[in-house]
Amino acid sequence: MIWFLAAALVASFGYWLWRSLRRMEERRAAAEQRAASFVLEARGAGVAVRNATPGVQEQLLHDAATKAAAAGEPALSIQLYARLLSRFPQSTLAAQARSAVEEQKKKLATATAPRPAAPG
Repeated sequence: MIWFLAAALVASFGYWLWRSLRRMEERRAAAEQRAASFVLEARGAGVAVRNATPGVQEQLLHDAATKAAAAGEPALSIQLYARLLSRFPQSTLAAQARSAVEEQKKKLATATAPRPAAPG
C-alpha cells in the first residue's frame, strides 16, 4: 500500500511539474507575441510621426534655401532645394521645395534674359 501511495505521489508531482512547465511556456510565448505587436505598433507610430514632422536636417536645408532665395541668390537656393529633394524625397517639405524651385527658376530665367539695347 505504501508503494502505491509513493507511486501516486511521484506521478502527481510529475504531472504538476509537467503542467507548470507547459503554462510557463505558454506565458513566455504570449509575452513574446505581445512584445512583437508592441514593437510593430511603435514602428508604425514612429513612421507616422517621422512623416508628420520634418527632421532637423530637412528643416535646416529648407531654411537655408529659403534664406538664399530671400537674399537674391536663386541659383544657390535651387541647389539647396535640390539637395533637400534628393536626400528626403518623401519629406513633408518636398511639395514646398518643388514649388519654390519653380519660382526660383522663373526668377533666374528673368534675371539672365537678354535685355533690349539702350538707345544711343
